Amino acid sequence: MTSDPDTAVREAEHAQDDPWGRLNPRLFLVNLSVVATPLATFGATTVLTGGEVNLQVLITFATFLITCLVISGISLMRLITTRYRITEDRVELHKGWLFRSQRSVPVDRIRSVDLTANPLHRIFGLTSLKVSTGDQASSGGGLSLDGLSNRDADALRSRLSELRHARQGLRTADGDTDSTIAELDWAWLRYAPLTLWGVGGVFIAVGSVYRTLHEMKVDPLELGIVKDLEHRFGSVPLWYGILVALLVIVLIGVAGSTATFIEGWGGYRLDRPETGMLRVRRGLLITRSVSIEEQRLRGVEVAEPLLLRWAGGARVKAVASGLGDEDENSSRSRLTPPVPLALARRIAADVLGGEVSPTDEADLAPHPRAALRRRINRALRWVVLIAAPFVGLGLWLTPALVHTGWITALVLLPVCLAFAHDAYRNLGHAVHGPYLVTRAGTFTRRTAAVQRDGIIGWSITRSVFQRKAGLLTLGAATAAGSGVYKVRDVSVSEGLALAEEAVPGLLAPFIERHPARR
Repeated sequence: MTSDPDTAVREAEHAQDDPWGRLNPRLFLVNLSVVATPLATFGATTVLTGGEVNLQVLITFATFLITCLVISGISLMRLITTRYRITEDRVELHKGWLFRSQRSVPVDRIRSVDLTANPLHRIFGLTSLKVSTGDQASSGGGLSLDGLSNRDADALRSRLSELRHARQGLRTADGDTDSTIAELDWAWLRYAPLTLWGVGGVFIAVGSVYRTLHEMKVDPLELGIVKDLEHRFGSVPLWYGILVALLVIVLIGVAGSTATFIEGWGGYRLDRPETGMLRVRRGLLITRSVSIEEQRLRGVEVAEPLLLRWAGGARVKAVASGLGDEDENSSRSRLTPPVPLALARRIAADVLGGEVSPTDEADLAPHPRAALRRRINRALRWVVLIAAPFVGLGLWLTPALVHTGWITALVLLPVCLAFAHDAYRNLGHAVHGPYLVTRAGTFTRRTAAVQRDGIIGWSITRSVFQRKAGLLTLGAATAAGSGVYKVRDVSVSEGLALAEEAVPGLLAPFIERHPARR
């Protein structure tokens, strides 16, 4: 078969119009900066040990340094071998020397173009661009360019947006239109400490430092700072030392949570930069820019962790397809930091394009009293499981543990019953226009509004206890968000009626109708 000369000429002109690009040379400086990590660690260890460096410390330092040099070398090879090109219908990426990789993503399959820059990248004016296709697998069909200049990354994202809109027949938002949905208000900082992750992070950090020093054959308890604290406060009562230690941990946790909020949500802005697209920009040290196509938006979820709920706050997440695997979805679906509940509902309504958020609790139907009995029984089981070991050991060893057991049960009983009633009050469901709304949870109350036309199936589960109580859990399956949104502990008749009302006919082939009894 002979080739057409005109076709060959057109292909050559097309390749000439779309030249191959490369990563920015400043990425080499970023790679060299990796070596500074082991040097800083070695210097800090030398200071903590008072200048005494043993063989184990030198071996650990050398191993760490060699590892960082290898990582730097691999990154340098990526800088040398990576090439990319954007044509009228696809994005192409070639990289590798010994193991070559060639990827091509059609423009029609691109779902979002995200930008991320860590502190080192920002120092040298670089950023990472990730093209996502919406594949759920972690090795999805997208591609990433790590080490573009900010100007090149913005230009590439703009060009990809223009190509996608041209193929979809859409237009970008007018330049004089205010497309901002929400911006950072530093008054939200009051919600930052209302999380347990700050206190947990203290224990994680202390454990990591202890393990690192232990691997270097350095006993943390023998350090000069620890010895000085022991000398100063070694004579205080044990109970006083425990209280002070807990207070210090809580204060450090609060400071850590606040710092995490500032770093993660500094510069936050939620807007519509173009028609049919939501964009979240946030980050103080590590900047992130995440885009979500509105045509892939299937709803929203308003999450209220317990402490945040008591303070009248909430977070909003997008229920959307094409946000990657479970970990990526959890990070990229965040639309807001902790904000006042009223504002969270307003943002949810604005994102969904309505005047009133379907997550408003006013229209949610309550669940049967049998659901309350289930939660009370579950609370009683937890009280027994916690108190029973003390009583059992007390009968075997000493009566003091028996008293500890019944006192523990006496203290836990009202607390667990209060949580059981709260969990029941938080149950609710409704069909709100084009959305199925479901709410559940006590430690984290979640109210999800999912588009009814996005529900692709139903799952019905009934445990032994649910069957005895005449209840079931109805799960709405959708190709977005967590995948299944459940209406928990609803009566059988009400659950089946809800499924039929939300998506008529979808569950009908699996329902056996019985004539009404007279």
